[in-house]
Amino acid sequence: MRVFRRPLAGTLLLAVCVTAPLLADLPPRTDRSSRLELLDDFWGLVSEVSTRVGLQATAPGKGAAPRPIPPGGATVDLSNLSQPTAVEDRLRLALNGEAEPRVTVPGGTARRGNFSIGSEESVNGHLLVVDGNADVYGRLRGNLVTLRGDVVLHPGSIVAGDILTLGGKVRDLGGEVGGEVRSLESIVSTPGVAPAQAALSPLENVLYRVAGVVGVFLTLLVLGFGVVIFGRQNLEIVSDTVSHSFGRSFVTGLLGQILLLPTFGMLVVGLILSVAGILLLPFAVAVFAMLVVVGVVGGYLAVAHALGETYTRRRMALGVIVRSPNSYRYLLIGLLAIASLWSAWALFGWVPVAGSIMWGAAFFVSWLLGTAGFGATLLSRAGIKENFSGRLFPPEAMTDEYLWATPQFGVPAGRRPGTRTPARGL
Repeated sequence: MRVFRRPLAGTLLLAVCVTAPLLADLPPRTDRSSRLELLDDFWGLVSEVSTRVGLQATAPGKGAAPRPIPPGGATVDLSNLSQPTAVEDRLRLALNGEAEPRVTVPGGTARRGNFSIGSEESVNGHLLVVDGNADVYGRLRGNLVTLRGDVVLHPGSIVAGDILTLGGKVRDLGGEVGGEVRSLESIVSTPGVAPAQAALSPLENVLYRVAGVVGVFLTLLVLGFGVVIFGRQNLEIVSDTVSHSFGRSFVTGLLGQILLLPTFGMLVVGLILSVAGILLLPFAVAVFAMLVVVGVVGGYLAVAHALGETYTRRRMALGVIVRSPNSYRYLLIGLLAIASLWSAWALFGWVPVAGSIMWGAAFFVSWLLGTAGFGATLLSRAGIKENFSGRLFPPEAMTDEYLWATPQFGVPAGRRPGTRTPARGL
């Protein structure tokens, strides 16, 4: 222990000798508050130095050397930042994916890369910083906009105008802002890279629409084949209901659409009023939504089945030989007929007036058929009841009594067997 006491004593003596002159030069402070103020000043100086060093060490590199952006090219006005999206659109047009852009900022300057305003500096006008951070230590008499960079307000800094960051954030370490502060996720592309949401060309737009129509057609075709496999009888009953009672089905479907939300509201309110109903509410909502989807999609498939069956039977009545007339063929033909309307819109929808007319016609026909199919599903109880499908006949129509009975069901009366018609003039 004695070995370590001598070096320790020497160190304390050296510290006293060094700090004594410094303490002697300080003004006398007798109260405790003065000592606390001195300590606060010391830690403030330490924090300022550490903040500057830390920010310089951890500043994200944007891959661009700090340099001014020469004026010229597009003009970007930064005097009004109340609409950030409009400012972003102007910047996108000004940069235009160029590696060396030229931007004119009225009443201000534009910089690329990290930019700093010193504590003793005062910059007049607006400031635009692209691909870098804006470190403000002094004063900026104007608006500040950063693109793909942050704004760092250090203690004592002042920004007289508004601050807008596009693709960055604002870090306030003790500065003052005279205006508003806004941050927006930027969609402006980096230099040399095409914008992510560039406008599609007319050909690409047509291909996009055609792909959508084909995707919906294939989805409905797969669902229809599945319904034929697992519920062919129900599908045929709903299809016959559409064919024989189209007007009734349409009115029922229209009323069903009107009463859909009130029915759902009554269901929810009725379940909430009881304790057991509250527990069953999620399952009831899921079942209700599933039934609505099944009714709409199933009714639409039934309408397609009815269209295909009507077309096929008319061709057969004209003497055309049709091989294997079945529900699969009916669905395919009906869905192709409906898809042809949307295909016309997909191909010629770019025409200013005709495209809107085609879209309106396709939407109206699809809504009309879907409403009738939904109503037929409700009338037939999803293909369980055959009351409106035209399959039920009274017992009298199943015999040959209509040949000589009083005319019934639109069939004229005929002569009874074994009798002869009296001649005129007798």
